[in-house]
Amino acid sequence: MTLSIPDTSPVTSILTEALPYIRRYHGSTLVIKYGGNAMVEEDLEIAFARDIVLLKLVGMNPVVVHGGGPQIGDLLSRLSIPTRFVDGMRVTDAATMDVVEMVLGGLVNQALVSLINKQGGRAVGVTGKDGNLIRARKLTLRRTEPGQVEPEIVDIGQVGEVAHVDTGVIEALTAANFIPVIAPIGVGEHGESYNINADLVAGRVAAALRAEKLILLTNKPGILDRNGATLPTLTANQVETLVADGTINEGMLPKTDCALEALRDGVRSVQIIDGTVAHSLLVEIFTDAGIGTKITLDH
Repeated sequence: MTLSIPDTSPVTSILTEALPYIRRYHGSTLVIKYGGNAMVEEDLEIAFARDIVLLKLVGMNPVVVHGGGPQIGDLLSRLSIPTRFVDGMRVTDAATMDVVEMVLGGLVNQALVSLINKQGGRAVGVTGKDGNLIRARKLTLRRTEPGQVEPEIVDIGQVGEVAHVDTGVIEALTAANFIPVIAPIGVGEHGESYNINADLVAGRVAAALRAEKLILLTNKPGILDRNGATLPTLTANQVETLVADGTINEGMLPKTDCALEALRDGVRSVQIIDGTVAHSLLVEIFTDAGIGTKITLDH
């Protein structure tokens, strides 16, 4: 009788390819911004949670910063609270801020924590208000219309920007082998709450932690050239050129802005990847080809 021996070469090839990256990033901090379609499709949510657990089990320190714009919009609609955007930012009055805190600090944060824990992780959810993790100030929005000499200052309510990140809470959780899951709500000088863009929070958290990588999950395959092809690697100077000539525009601009700021503040590299691809985190970190667009200060 002839024994049939299964072909294990594809599996061993994958594991062998992953080993150098496990060694390289062991003990490193990876800040991952999670949002968009990956948060509303169950299969992708589970895949993301498993990826985070695996990163922790092989010795890395993942820190998750999440968004929740669609969920906020849905609850505002159900509560008949009108929503208005100015330059892509949600005008956040007191009633809207209450909903933002309820959704980001409660529903979304705890759902993500629960999902990671169900997959075998040990996640703990916090907002930027916990332990004064994210000190914030009111965002000043200036708009200049044609013919105006001086820019108009537009009040968009309790929308903030990061003034300071106190990493003590994150470091304490990481040292105790927990996975921090951060909602992008900041606290002002007088204890007031601020709604902050999750990409910007992720970038500032990554910089404060001197993270090895900042990974931004999007619904795009990365930064695209004018022909729609993904650009696998870019330097900061190349990104600035693509912004100036209009190749990088609209929704990708806040992501590249936070990427460049993080790099200049000490983060080693920023990866913009497609969160609608299951296990895109693992492909990015553990394979030679990677996925999406990697941005560094220089080559």
